[in-house]
Amino acid sequence: MLIPGPKSPGKDIDVYLRPLILELKELWNNGVDTWDAVTRKNFTLHAILLWTINDFPAYAMLSGWSTKGKFACPYCHKDTEYLWLKHGRKHCYMGHRHFLPSNHAWHQNKVSFNNKVETKEAPVPLTGAQVLEQYESFEQVTFGKTA
Repeated sequence: MLIPGPKSPGKDIDVYLRPLILELKELWNNGVDTWDAVTRKNFTLHAILLWTINDFPAYAMLSGWSTKGKFACPYCHKDTEYLWLKHGRKHCYMGHRHFLPSNHAWHQNKVSFNNKVETKEAPVPLTGAQVLEQYESFEQVTFGKTA
């Protein structure tokens, strides 16, 4: 699904996604009558959305996680290692070598990175309960067009 226009819908994304969500619920719960050309019979087809492919701005909009600024990494969360580039006036993210295997040569490569040896290990992914706990602490957004 492509959302038309020069601007992102932001928190109004639900206006675009509502028809898709309703159709997906219908496909999962009730299914649709479908013709099988091999068996030459009708059957009820049920379907589910397994994954989506998004660019980072769409990921941010759909997940609610900011993909810019100090905490842009959705895996590192509050422990995102960033560096402010004074002349470029941007954040730069240099601490992602810790996702490589511990014996990878880039852990020791100071010159190509930030003049530091990488000693950290990759963060442990959050559990579902931890994600819900974080979510409940957020200020809740009102979605949709109001007028």
